[in-house]
Amino acid sequence: MNLIVVLGPTACGKTTFAAHLAKKLNAEIISADSRQVYRDMTIGTGKDIADYTVDGTIIPYHLIDICNAGEKYNVYRFQNDFINCFNDITSRGKLPILCGGTGLYIEAVLKGYRHTAVPPNEELRKSLDGKTLEELATILSKYKSLHNTTDTDTIPRAIRAIEIEDYYANHPVDDSEQPNIEPVVLGLDIDRNLRRQKITQRLHARLDEGMVDEVNTLLNRGIPAEDLIYYGLEYKYLTLYATGQMPYKQMVDELEIAIHQFAKRQMTWFRGMEKRGTHIEWIDAAKPMEEKLNMALDIISRAK
Repeated sequence: MNLIVVLGPTACGKTTFAAHLAKKLNAEIISADSRQVYRDMTIGTGKDIADYTVDGTIIPYHLIDICNAGEKYNVYRFQNDFINCFNDITSRGKLPILCGGTGLYIEAVLKGYRHTAVPPNEELRKSLDGKTLEELATILSKYKSLHNTTDTDTIPRAIRAIEIEDYYANHPVDDSEQPNIEPVVLGLDIDRNLRRQKITQRLHARLDEGMVDEVNTLLNRGIPAEDLIYYGLEYKYLTLYATGQMPYKQMVDELEIAIHQFAKRQMTWFRGMEKRGTHIEWIDAAKPMEEKLNMALDIISRAK
């Protein structure tokens, strides 16, 4: 066992739990959150930096605030950043804890997905132009089994997926830099009604903390509205409000619904990971912290 993973849907208390666990184990945390990588996007992404201080001890964390708002971070960059962090932490004799809710990033690490940047193939794209989504899905299925439906939810995604698989089929990939991962995967399971309650409370708390001002500051810095909308959820709806495209109450109502739907999709992804062979030890998020920690430590000790 050389990696602990803490996963779960939004608002389940992952960061606080992972930080307390890290203190017990003298570990360091690697964030697996696709939006917390951006600087100056703090309230909307729920960085909650204060959670990394446990009983006066600051827990080291990585892959937060590593690129500028407006950039496009992706799973390829994450995999390379993760490998660098993993090697650095383990070389110092410490244990890494991968904590987050971005299932794609977590599964890419656990499954050792290839992490080579694939260049555009204009000739291939031209040959696929005009094909239906069903035709593209059929072509993609010749390269791999389609357990990941996000590859075929739109025509551009399907074309890019074919482009990637075609590249891998014709270019040997050096996976020598991929570390040997021996994980223990802990999932925080939260009752659906409690999750919805926490999401609602947290949304209104973040609005009170100045989430609208945060978005206005980013817009005033010259970051295009469409770039913020690209990040989805809070930044999409708050930008629509800030640019006069949506009234405040509608923004809050629709954002709350979108976050609930997002949490549901996260759980669907994690259940899908289990079906694809990842063993997740689920812990009730509502239990007291010490009880959760004792359960986790017992699971970890049995895995050593």
